[in-house]
Amino acid sequence: MASMVESPELTIGQVILLLSQEHEEQKVLELTRKFCLQSSSKEIQKKGMEFLYINGYFEDLKILIAKNSLSNDASNQTWAEVYQIMLERRMNESSSMGKMRARLKEIKTSDPELRCLIEITIIDTYFYQMDFGKIGNFLEKQYELFEPIQDNFMLSCLNLRLYQKLFFYYWKRNELIIARKYAFRALNQTNSSPTKIGLHMNLGLSYTFDTYYQGMYHMKEAFKIAKQNNLTGYVRQIENFSIPFLAAHFRKPNGIITDDISEQAHLEIAKGNNEKAITLLEDIYTTSPFKMYYMGLAKQDKNILSEACRMFVERSDYFFSRLPMTAMQNL
Repeated sequence: MASMVESPELTIGQVILLLSQEHEEQKVLELTRKFCLQSSSKEIQKKGMEFLYINGYFEDLKILIAKNSLSNDASNQTWAEVYQIMLERRMNESSSMGKMRARLKEIKTSDPELRCLIEITIIDTYFYQMDFGKIGNFLEKQYELFEPIQDNFMLSCLNLRLYQKLFFYYWKRNELIIARKYAFRALNQTNSSPTKIGLHMNLGLSYTFDTYYQGMYHMKEAFKIAKQNNLTGYVRQIENFSIPFLAAHFRKPNGIITDDISEQAHLEIAKGNNEKAITLLEDIYTTSPFKMYYMGLAKQDKNILSEACRMFVERSDYFFSRLPMTAMQNL
């Protein structure tokens, strides 16, 4: 490992390839993570931030951002600025996505990789606001942005990020065949456990209007990866939200438990205990479209279901707006 750190001519992609010949997937990630933090190469210090970001090593990323910010190289400083904004957006540290976009648009660079990272981060701010339409603007520029990039590692990372966004974009637009195509492309291109878990969880949810077994297959895959890697936040999310949601929706509530009050109510509806569900929901149902939908189901109330539908559409979530629409048609 030490000899690698002293070899500035090696790219991150080459390091990953060399390590992959000798080690298991998780060991490769761990060794590459250390390499990114230890390398004195200015290029590795910049692109190491992308490796840490896409693999979910956010505490390490903070360290490398600080190192790049203190660099005497202007390019490293600018890369650090962009990753700092990415981290703020991801950690929801800023209430204003608009301010983030303004900061990003002020950064001038001729570096094709950094230009692409800036554009993708701008798209991320729109995604955070549930404004999925803006990805169309990025797709129009995508070829022009990607074409000059020579580094295969960076190109692979940028494609992975794009596939994840396209999956989400087409999923929310109900274009599920296209959506899943991008999800599987992303799964085939990543070794990151958090990325795989997120993709499997959302793929599972994409089968809400298809089959219980296909949806639950992806939930179990997500759960298995989360357990293996001791990612307790994901384990809790899958146990308390994702699995109970699918089980209640497909009316298979037996043996399913959750700490979440709204999903408890959803399970009660699946068991036919509507009055119990109403009691659970009465103080919280106006806070999200899902809770509003559950209350509409429990009360068999078209007005509440219509409001849930409006809330989903307001978030550009045309996929889940089908829940209250279907319920209204069945009343």
